[in-house]
Amino acid sequence: MTTPVTDTEIFEGHEGGKLSVAATRPISSPRDLSVAYTPGVAKVSRAIAEDAAKAKRYTWADRLVVVVSDGTAVLGLGDIGASASLPVMEGKSVLFKTFGGLDSIPLVLDTTDVDEIIETLVRLRPSFGAVNLEDISAPRCFELEDRLKEALDCPVMHDDQHGTAIVTLAALRGANQVLGKDISGQRVVVSGAGAAGVACARILQNAGVADVTVLDSRGIIHSGREGLNPIKQKLAETTNTAGLRGGLGEALRGADVFLGLSGATIDETLLAGMADDAIVFALSNPDPEVHPVAASRYAKIVATGRSDFPNQINNVLAFPGVFRGALDSGARAITENMKLAAAEAIFAVAQDDLGPDRIVPSPLDPRVAPEVAAAVAKAAEADGVV
Repeated sequence: MTTPVTDTEIFEGHEGGKLSVAATRPISSPRDLSVAYTPGVAKVSRAIAEDAAKAKRYTWADRLVVVVSDGTAVLGLGDIGASASLPVMEGKSVLFKTFGGLDSIPLVLDTTDVDEIIETLVRLRPSFGAVNLEDISAPRCFELEDRLKEALDCPVMHDDQHGTAIVTLAALRGANQVLGKDISGQRVVVSGAGAAGVACARILQNAGVADVTVLDSRGIIHSGREGLNPIKQKLAETTNTAGLRGGLGEALRGADVFLGLSGATIDETLLAGMADDAIVFALSNPDPEVHPVAASRYAKIVATGRSDFPNQINNVLAFPGVFRGALDSGARAITENMKLAAAEAIFAVAQDDLGPDRIVPSPLDPRVAPEVAAAVAKAAEADGVV
């Protein structure tokens, strides 16, 4: 484990915010001023007015990602509001620049109304090139993402859903490579049916996992259960092929993989009922569902979302490269195949140094974002969304 970060370090690291705007052209003479601003800028504005496509070349909008949140599901803190979410969104923008080379600005909205958020982003569309939705509560986040994809002609991705799913799939491929297993024959238990849990279940199914069981706070989601919302009803129709009933104990009996995305702690002894060579991904932050030291008593491979334990499953492995690849290719959307390609690219980088404590690359590995971007761009071309 690394040395814990102190409160003093944390607050000093955020003082004044983590972002600034830097000019890409020097203005050191009257001539520079005439080119960058008046009168020169008027020629560029007239050209764009005559041909809107020229904005892609002569403004930063086409390469700008907006990180959008309403502050309703921030990290493990819950509904803390737009202002309190801003440090997180600033941090996300820093990661976009550092790992993806993309300009990004945080946009926190003081509304939780889906219609108002959509209207705001539609009206702001000329100012950006892609939307990263962040820390928006379920089930609203599903409707918001789906409707924004229809309303906007640019890439839109809710990272809490799909970034988590992409890296989870990459990590599962890495873990199975270490164990000499194939994911298609495994039974995966997903604890949590929020944004990340639903997206992980879907991407695992798309990647070939035939047996996925999902639980929410009331237990196993199955087709005979009453009171399911539309999202969970869809899950019930495609998961739990064994027809299990009950809670986590019943779900984990004989399971190969536990994927924790619920925010709730669990009794570690439940893991004893899993299959041999079990895999445990306890991804709730800041407190995993089960401590990794305890989980290692029952599982061959353990991962968390934390940087102070081995095998950190961190969204930063995915979203900078995904958006970079989408924008590089001129994609109008982010497809399922683009997400699968991103996961495969992360896994490919990890193969250079796989081991029980190294199933994914380090979040600081400089190879990851370029490889993911290239794979995503290629998939975008193949899917015809360019």
